[in-house]
Amino acid sequence: MKYLAVSFIALVSLFSCSVKPEPLVMGKDACYTCKMTLVDEKFGAEILTRKGKIYKFDDLNCMVNFIHSGYEPKENVASYLVANYVGTPKLLDATKSFYSQSDLIRSPMAGHVAAFERKDEFEKFNAEWHGTMLSWDELLNHSGK
Repeated sequence: MKYLAVSFIALVSLFSCSVKPEPLVMGKDACYTCKMTLVDEKFGAEILTRKGKIYKFDDLNCMVNFIHSGYEPKENVASYLVANYVGTPKLLDATKSFYSQSDLIRSPMAGHVAAFERKDEFEKFNAEWHGTMLSWDELLNHSGK
């Protein structure tokens, strides 16, 4: 009976510890890579590990550089999140977002990339910027090296 109680407590603890992202707090949070304070809600990113560690970034370029550094092994990552360029500030699944890269995009660390949740929003801004559409994999291979 004693082992059953210990097993039950361990199981409850496992399920009660859910890994959740944190909002990016402009003017307060600092970028893990460049140490600059986050200042623009249209940009920014977050990596959430399976153990609940959160790394925040002020620009996609900083996050991509961090990923390429190998500091946090990919198998430890629960999610990659990016700030939605339009609308109410929110974090999007980076692997499913649409990316525009253009020199006309003025991001905090000159990454020149904006993320979008919806393709129609991406297409509208990308047409104005004469940008290049990037997928998540293309972004990882194109930037931060």
